[in-house]
Amino acid sequence: MPRKTRLTPARAFVTAFVTAGLAMMAGAAAAEPPIRVGVLAYRGGDHANAVWEPTVRYLAERFPERGAVMLPLDLPGMDAAVRAGSVDFVLTNTGNYVELEARYGVTRIATLHGSRSAASGASVGSTLIVRADRGDLQALGDLKAKTVLAVDPDAFGGFQVAWGEMLRAGVDPYRDLKDLRFSGFPVDRVAFAVEEGTVDAGVLRACVLEELAAEGRLDPARFRVLGARRPAGFPCAVSTDLYPDWPLARLAATPEDLAKAVVVALFQMRDDHPAARAGGYEGWTVPLDYQPVHALFRELRIGPYRYLREVSLLDVAREHWEWLAAAALALLWWAVHSLRVEHLIKVRTAELREANRELLHEMAERHRAEETARERQKEMDHVARLSILGEMASSLAHELNQPLGAIANYARGCTRRLEAGAGRPEELAEATRAIAAQADRAAQIIARIRDFVRKRTVAVEPLALNEAVRGAVALCEGRARSDGVPLTLDLAEGLPPVMADRLQIEQVVLNLVKNALDAMEGRPAGGGVAVRTGRDAGGTVVLDVRDRGHGLSAEARDRLFTPFFTTKAAGMGLGLSICRSIVEAHGGHLQALENPGGGVTMRVSLPAAGGQGREDHAG
Repeated sequence: MPRKTRLTPARAFVTAFVTAGLAMMAGAAAAEPPIRVGVLAYRGGDHANAVWEPTVRYLAERFPERGAVMLPLDLPGMDAAVRAGSVDFVLTNTGNYVELEARYGVTRIATLHGSRSAASGASVGSTLIVRADRGDLQALGDLKAKTVLAVDPDAFGGFQVAWGEMLRAGVDPYRDLKDLRFSGFPVDRVAFAVEEGTVDAGVLRACVLEELAAEGRLDPARFRVLGARRPAGFPCAVSTDLYPDWPLARLAATPEDLAKAVVVALFQMRDDHPAARAGGYEGWTVPLDYQPVHALFRELRIGPYRYLREVSLLDVAREHWEWLAAAALALLWWAVHSLRVEHLIKVRTAELREANRELLHEMAERHRAEETARERQKEMDHVARLSILGEMASSLAHELNQPLGAIANYARGCTRRLEAGAGRPEELAEATRAIAAQADRAAQIIARIRDFVRKRTVAVEPLALNEAVRGAVALCEGRARSDGVPLTLDLAEGLPPVMADRLQIEQVVLNLVKNALDAMEGRPAGGGVAVRTGRDAGGTVVLDVRDRGHGLSAEARDRLFTPFFTTKAAGMGLGLSICRSIVEAHGGHLQALENPGGGVTMRVSLPAAGGQGREDHAG
């Protein structure tokens, strides 16, 4: 096995410094101590402060009553801080997280989405570099009998990922190299050692070579990447597969409420926030799957799988106990069979009789078990139906309110005409037909929701959007006239049909027009409410409902489509949420646009039937 040479100074000073700092902080802690975030300083404390201090400062601003502090740590310091519970959260590399997860039970709550992430979302790998003039080093297999420098045996991207790739290329770094050295953090030392010719090759974390070149600290033309590959969407040359990015993990003792609040704060960070730009990432995402890391560690037999390195007779027996037990049982059976063959012949009849009784008993037990299972299944189905009906209750009440309101309006109109003696038969007949139509509409809504509860699907067919718009707007014309609000239609001719459920689309149009009329209450009639249809540049069918009302507040813009949020005194807060769900179920998009002259335009974009258009997400 080649000699392991560490070029870094002793880390005891760093660990002692961190421990002393945490002790001082604990002595001055108030009732609400600051949120403590341990950060792996793989390129030294100055680099860690420049990259991660803005993120921690962002958390401090989000939690002004507590604040937040960052503790840059190396790998031993990170282990010591987690073991002592001196931090609340850790932000560390992927491999170190798996170690801490197995050793101390830390739990990842978010994964960094780097600005350099590949199409798969992964962004952590290793880059093996050599000097460009080394013609004898063209592939990973050429590293045999050479000197290789890495940052640390526990560095994930700085060594462990490259270790696995070298093994697959037939090179065991602990057996086949002339010398395996470790420089310690910062990782910059590896690149400089390769450039100076001190070592034959070096292992860098992915993109570190490009970062050093961008900082002007080295000339990338003087280096070459062994086994270079460029994963889709990844801007840096690597020699290995990519793994999930750094996770943010909470300690087992960290309160769950605090962890949830921190995750929400990070998820709400804008992509262009200064903290994101400083950290070179585009935000945070839900924790990714770290099973590939476990598979690598299992292959290398490190971390939580270090026990696989020691193989004993007990391990062999534990791994192959099925075969050993089967062999022992086979030998035992043969011995017993040889000794008792004569006796078995004599008692065969008795055994068959006993077997028959056992079989009958087993059949009876199985029958009872099947009956019990059927009864439980019926109960589960009943509970599921009740749960689904409970979920749909609010939506049903909100959707039925509109046709029932129309029925009530028509009925009151008939009553007033009859009481005034001014109702002509044809007008009353028209009103009663409208009442019947709205009753049918309510029945259709009930039938459709009943089908939805049963099948969870929506039947769609080619629909002329203009017809659905006219049918929905007709229900609002009476109110518009009574409120003195002009209601105008500008429907484009020759629109392609859309694949949609007519009743649901009419529901969306009706809800948007009613909201526009509500927005015009107490406003001058100038402009009124305008309903327009057309197509955008991409061929998507577009419906705009524009009002000149009071517009949207900042809170309303942020929570416009949130269920149960409403700005109306008697509103349920479900209308726009339901509309958006319906539009998106049809492959479309619903958005709110501020009008330059005041008011809001609600825009519905639907794909044309047969792929004649595409969804316009840009608005």
